[in-house]
Amino acid sequence: MPFISVEDNHLTVLNLFTADAPEKQDSLIQEMTKIVNAAAYEGWMSSTVHAGVDSPGTANFIQWRSGEDLEKRYAGEEFTHRTMPVFSEITTSIRLLQNEVAYTLTSPALGGKVEIGPHRDDYTVIAVFPVREDGLEEAVDALGRGQEFFTEVPGFRAHVVLRGLRARGLDGSFVVSYSQWDSKEAYDAYRTQAPEEQSEARQSAQNRTRAVVAGVPIINTYTVVHTRAAGE
Repeated sequence: MPFISVEDNHLTVLNLFTADAPEKQDSLIQEMTKIVNAAAYEGWMSSTVHAGVDSPGTANFIQWRSGEDLEKRYAGEEFTHRTMPVFSEITTSIRLLQNEVAYTLTSPALGGKVEIGPHRDDYTVIAVFPVREDGLEEAVDALGRGQEFFTEVPGFRAHVVLRGLRARGLDGSFVVSYSQWDSKEAYDAYRTQAPEEQSEARQSAQNRTRAVVAGVPIINTYTVVHTRAAGE
C-alpha cells in the first residue's frame, strides 16, 4: 500500500472531480478503477481512488517519480482523446493538482507512518486552500507545524500538507490539507467545536491561515475505495 512521506520526494498529483449525482460518482469510480488497474506508465508509482461522502465526486491521490513522467502521460493520445473526454462528460469540474509533500503528522499510534488504502477505513478530509502567492510558505507552515495540536484531538489519525506546484482547473497558488480520522463523528466533533472551547494553538493556526487565503477553500470528505501500486 502507498505511504506518504516528505523524504521520498515523489511528485504527488491530486485529481479532484466533482459530479452532480451519486450515480455519476459511481461512473467516475468505475472509470478511474479501470485506469488504475491497467496503469503501466513510465514513472507512475501508485494511485489511490477516493469516493466523495459529503458531496458527489472523487479524488485520486497519485504518486509519480517526476513531473517529466507525468507530462508524458498528459501528452499521450489515450489521455487526450479518451480519458479526458470520458471524464468531461461525467463531471461538473476537473482539477488536476501537482504537489510536493511538505509536512506529515500522525497520532502516536501510527508511529509517524502515513499509509493510504481501503483496508484502513479512514474518514478522509481533503481541503484545497487558494492562497496569495506571497503567502504560500506561511500557509504551508500554519497548516503544517501550526497544526501539531492534532495529536491531542480524539479520533485524529494523520495529517499531510501538500505544497501546490502547478495545476489544471485551478488558478493561482494553493496548499492542500489531507487528513485521516477514525470516523465522521470524530471529525465532526472537531470541526464543530465551539470557538471558546478551541485551544490557543488551533485559533492561532486558523488566524494565520485566514490571513493568507485568497478564496473559498474547496473541501470534501472521502472514503478510500481502491488503490494499486506499480508492480502489483
